[in-house]
Amino acid sequence: MAVDVVIIGLGYVGLPLAREATAAGMSVIGFDVNKALVDSLNAGRSHIDDLSDEDIVEMTNRGFRATTDEREIATADAAVICVPTPLFEEGGPDLGAVQAATKAVARNLHPGMLVVLESTTYPGTTDELVRPLLEAGGLVAGEDFHLAFSPERIDPGNQEFGPGNTPKVVGGHTPACTEAAAALYGRFVQTVVRTKGTREAETAKLLENTYRHVNIALVNEMAKFCHRLGIDLWDVINAASSKPFGFQAFYPGPGVGGHCIPIDPNYLSHNVRVRLGYPFRFVELAQEINATMPAYVARRAQNILNEAGLATSGANILLLGVTYKANIADERESPAVPLARDLRNLGAKISYHDPYVAEWRPDLDALRVDDLESAVAAADLVILVQSHRDYDADRLASMAKRFFDTRGVTSTDDAQRL
Repeated sequence: MAVDVVIIGLGYVGLPLAREATAAGMSVIGFDVNKALVDSLNAGRSHIDDLSDEDIVEMTNRGFRATTDEREIATADAAVICVPTPLFEEGGPDLGAVQAATKAVARNLHPGMLVVLESTTYPGTTDELVRPLLEAGGLVAGEDFHLAFSPERIDPGNQEFGPGNTPKVVGGHTPACTEAAAALYGRFVQTVVRTKGTREAETAKLLENTYRHVNIALVNEMAKFCHRLGIDLWDVINAASSKPFGFQAFYPGPGVGGHCIPIDPNYLSHNVRVRLGYPFRFVELAQEINATMPAYVARRAQNILNEAGLATSGANILLLGVTYKANIADERESPAVPLARDLRNLGAKISYHDPYVAEWRPDLDALRVDDLESAVAAADLVILVQSHRDYDADRLASMAKRFFDTRGVTSTDDAQRL
């Protein structure tokens, strides 16, 4: 019996999508190459923040199952590719997972099938990389099967917007492909937004995150000179936010994290360099500014210790919150990693506390502490890296010898703010 859709890649994007489709009454299979992950899901265990074990059990009761058998892709009317798209070390896009997933679909492609790529990538990927791989077996996109791109818009930890009520952008290889993708998502998403084609849909995702990347870089740069000029940037942003039009608040921090901000804009700048031969200066400058923030925080920490007559070398520094975002366990591209390395290179002894992270990067040689209050009181310097709801920042600042707030959440003179 044919299933409505197979979701390829069961991570932060694919699994919530599978849940939404399953809840709408669709028959859904999840495919992943990670057998341990597949076995865990089939046993009713979740591995992402946004879904609980109970959610996975509910999905299973509705008919969802995960598999590592790619032959099951052939049983689906539609295949949605939701695999990671990281960067190579030199900064270029690594589409290895997209290629592997597309080849798996190609081996199981059948007439009338809809194939949608959701993985964030550079403009042209759907048409230039995915389509030739799918057409290698003789079927033609737009004639024998439908092909589209629909950028993921998952925001881990967001309690207000999820896959069902976040507008879904779709762009097809042909207008008929667009309509086929719109019909699929329309079964479980409230609003579908059509673009002219796949390239427009691919670029829309990159524009969304580049917009954030550039504006975060702006306030990070302002944080540096406002500190030197004795200006409270947090108060400045609060005042500017009172304007009911023409302004959106962005906030400085110890660096950017997650997949979207530190990764996605680089796909666009890399594409511009390779295809057009010149730099996308806004993106590259924003990347330069945001990438320097962990080192800037480390220097500020060094200065705080020096002002107290203490050397950074040998100092006990406690990092609070090591995930990239508040109130979730996701550590992808967390600025806490380069910050810990910079502090360690200055000779500091690093410890950390995070209610969502049981074990953190063994290569960082950071000691996990369980007794938060005792650790805060004992440390030479406490740095609030992520403002989890579990932390009463003002209270912790009052207990600490020195408290450095990189998130602007304290309202006490016991803390220094970024």
